[in-house]
Amino acid sequence: MRVSSQGITVVALLADPDAPTEIAQRMARALPDRLAERSGQGRRFHVEVVSEPFTAGTEDPPTLMRRISDRAGAETWDVVVALTDLPLHSHGRELVVELSQAHGSALLSLPPLGGLRLQRRARRAVEEAVLSLVGPRATGNGGTPRDQPPAGSFVGRLAPVRPGPVGEEESVDLRYVAGGPRGHLRVLLGMVRANRPWRLLPGLSKALAAALATGAIATVNSTIWSLASSLSVPRLVIAMVGSVALMLGWLIVDAHLWHRSAEGTPEARRRAALYNASTVVTVGIGVLVCYVGLMVIALVWALFILNDQVFASMTRTPLQATEYWTLSWFVASVATVGGALGSSLESDEAIRAAAYSKREQERRHMLQDDHADQLSK
Repeated sequence: MRVSSQGITVVALLADPDAPTEIAQRMARALPDRLAERSGQGRRFHVEVVSEPFTAGTEDPPTLMRRISDRAGAETWDVVVALTDLPLHSHGRELVVELSQAHGSALLSLPPLGGLRLQRRARRAVEEAVLSLVGPRATGNGGTPRDQPPAGSFVGRLAPVRPGPVGEEESVDLRYVAGGPRGHLRVLLGMVRANRPWRLLPGLSKALAAALATGAIATVNSTIWSLASSLSVPRLVIAMVGSVALMLGWLIVDAHLWHRSAEGTPEARRRAALYNASTVVTVGIGVLVCYVGLMVIALVWALFILNDQVFASMTRTPLQATEYWTLSWFVASVATVGGALGSSLESDEAIRAAAYSKREQERRHMLQDDHADQLSK
């Protein structure tokens, strides 16, 4: 661990493009003061943010640590902490952070930090990583740095994180992994957040156009009026669930979003289950957002276009607030089905771009290429 001659410790945040870079840039504003305050040794810090795809083509932690160390060796950085929104695995566990005191480098995977308060948790993890790397390296009698606890407590601040196994021949000194059902759930939520499901709707322009057109026509259709007036709340709920499930399944199947592992190991199956769960939750949230938006648009359109006398003559029911509500609810279900059919006009690439983060798109593309290579052999 070296320190700059000016007495300032230079910390580099090497971040994957998109969300990791945004998180790094936000924390970089206050990080120098926080590190100086917490170090308590009169040390000063300078933080740089470098955005580049250091995870391109691999999700193997040892390979990534070598890339980080090589990148740091070409610069004048004292400490480098790399941030990625890819879920990483080590010894069958979800990796949170790895540290190498010899190289002054750390690798932080953001999904295990969860989907809520991610910015604060990421800042805490980076602070602990930096303070662990700049602290004194006690070695004892024949001991090594990996035998010593880190300066900061990852376990205390980022529960349910726990220490992970480190092999004698590995280059890292410390490793922390997500543990237990709560840790697995946090990884899943972190993956969903990284995919930004709220971006699904604007990313599917053709499906959205089909849904809006279907909803506009259905709102002025007298048959739809009669059906909506006659349906009970349980049937409206069934129609909603059915339409959402149809669009969810259609998008996943039509765009080939379901991940099938080419390996038969239990670890590979667990990873595949995690990836598929994140896909279902991501696309499901996006479809629900679409459904709510269609309901609001249908309600506004109905308030503008419907005539109470015409509606009453067709349905024998006066047009009141309840009728507006049930009609917009049912129209949203019909429009969602239309949107599912319209999504067939979208390319697979457009759907993946709307459903996944940039890093996740590259990861899945790499897995598809590997699977195709195995089939060709």
